[in-house]
Amino acid sequence: MKILVIGAGAWGTAMAISAARHPDKRSVALWARDPAQAQLMQAERANSRYLPGIAFPEALSVVSGEVMEQVADADLIVLGTPMAALRQWLARLKDCSVPVAWLCKGFEAVPAGAAAGTFGLMAHEVCQQVAPQLQSGVLSGPSFAAEVARQQPTALVAASAHEGVSELLVSAFHGGTMRVYANDDIVGVEVGGAVKNVLAIATGLCDGLQLGLNARAALVTRGLAEMTRLGVALGARVETFMGLSGLGDLVLTATGDLSRNRKVGLLLAEGKTLGQAITSLGHVAEGVYSARTVLARARQMGVEMPITETVVDLLDGRITAAQAVEHLMGRDPKRES
Repeated sequence: MKILVIGAGAWGTAMAISAARHPDKRSVALWARDPAQAQLMQAERANSRYLPGIAFPEALSVVSGEVMEQVADADLIVLGTPMAALRQWLARLKDCSVPVAWLCKGFEAVPAGAAAGTFGLMAHEVCQQVAPQLQSGVLSGPSFAAEVARQQPTALVAASAHEGVSELLVSAFHGGTMRVYANDDIVGVEVGGAVKNVLAIATGLCDGLQLGLNARAALVTRGLAEMTRLGVALGARVETFMGLSGLGDLVLTATGDLSRNRKVGLLLAEGKTLGQAITSLGHVAEGVYSARTVLARARQMGVEMPITETVVDLLDGRITAAQAVEHLMGRDPKRES
């Protein structure tokens, strides 16, 4: 099997490394937009910028230049780009006969100046809009790029409306220290992957303010309830949120020290501005960009998401970190379910 991974950031590189180490011997090409970066990685046999100290397997090559020439030889294309770049890549690949899967998690940002009521789309909705004929899916779940690249045990979920795509992703990546489970609830998988990033910002804020483990447990649990409400309203199955892309990814991102979204919350708790927090990360924190679109989608569906709403108010500077806590704790009592 020949796999082309487009995007040489941390996550694209990690999954390329994982596929190239597969026991059944995959041929993997990692495409980098910058030719100089591609040459450096190929020479060093590592991505020193994003995953320093982790050597590339022999089966992994780094390529650049005209990407469509690489597409022609692939059996599977994996997009390791941020959510913001997904639409343009799917548009380029819309006539491709090769299955395409994406790794990004989030809702597409609402364009500046968009009409009132406009909301961000999930990745599979973007695909339906710009490349409806494409055989496509998502690979998601609780995973940090560095741990995948270091061959630490990881479990992911492959979701698609096309059964063949899910099975192809399982075949491509399942093996060794990587387990991949198939799922046909792509709505649930993508809602979980998007909303957990927003909730991780809230949990980082909680930890940064030293509110305690009780508060963290409450945030994670009530956050899962928010995530599930939105997902079900959008057509997902409840049980998906008890799985890897729901509870699993939420626990990892909300509590793990490698979580960029959690780090944003920690920095805001220290008194940093949002701009300062983003600059200090040096990487994309999808929760910052998708929080507003998650909330807009929830309001469009009539779904109550108080934690998400509080995070958006904090990110937009309408409330302080201390006021965010007061807002959540001061809500009227209600039944749990």
